[in-house]
Amino acid sequence: MKVTRQDVHAAANRIAGRVRRTPLLPPSDADAVWIKCEFLQHCGVFKTRGAFNRQLAALEAGEVGRSGIVVASGGNAGLAQAYVARELGITATVFVPEGAPEVKVSRIRGYGADVRHVGLEYADAYRAATEFADQSGAVFAHAYDQLEVAAGAGTIGEEILEDEPSIDTIVLAVGGGGLYAGVAAAAFGRARVVAVEPERCATLHQAMAAGRPVNVEVSGVAADSLGARRVGEAAFAAQAAEPPVSVLVTDDDIISARSALWNDYRIAAEYGAAAAYAALLSGHYVPEDGERVAVVICGANTDPATLP
Repeated sequence: MKVTRQDVHAAANRIAGRVRRTPLLPPSDADAVWIKCEFLQHCGVFKTRGAFNRQLAALEAGEVGRSGIVVASGGNAGLAQAYVARELGITATVFVPEGAPEVKVSRIRGYGADVRHVGLEYADAYRAATEFADQSGAVFAHAYDQLEVAAGAGTIGEEILEDEPSIDTIVLAVGGGGLYAGVAAAAFGRARVVAVEPERCATLHQAMAAGRPVNVEVSGVAADSLGARRVGEAAFAAQAAEPPVSVLVTDDDIISARSALWNDYRIAAEYGAAAAYAALLSGHYVPEDGERVAVVICGANTDPATLP
């Protein structure tokens, strides 16, 4: 499954007027990068774009019945799919692992979705959600590895390059790889992509080393949003078409970057969303002289009490 720029354009047309075109914050004298403020998206997360694209496409195809849609999520995909389902008048069932953050679970319920806790990690919730889809007839919405979902996320890349065509590099975080697959499609041949992953759940990095998607161990501070067990087929296809710069960051790097985003910008980023900025702040990715870099801060579903 390879996402194309045409898929991204189709997604942009389908979701136009339903999602926010988030601002691209230019550098100040003290800054080295542009910041794509996707944390300002509906639900505080980029996944709302793909959720709208998936559910609207399903409605167009006549696939949605009384059982509505079902998704497995560590939290953010469930938030987005539940919000979109409410907006479109669709029933939503969301499977989450037992450790899903309450700040996210309570909001999913607030959007009217039926939340079901299963297992200890995303993979457990995924199995339960697919079984539910088979038994109930609900439309399955993947958290990241679905063409409509990834193409919706790719509209972020289109916006960045429309707002600032001179951008050379887009830095983003990778979990299962939907955001990466979509943005890579949008940026193909126009800007390089730096794919940043936590050392403790590096699905894309390990897949690139093995030459195929492989299962990885999942842990660390960003596991609730970047804790996929295995990179998606869309992301693996994207790296085969044009390999990204693959960067790993530590939990300490992520924690420091999250603190810096709050202290310097008053951006309340969740740990997974701070991972991309961590690559720059820690020096694991050092731009060349004159390189014009945009970093995607993709989520803000965090407990404010945990900010420094």
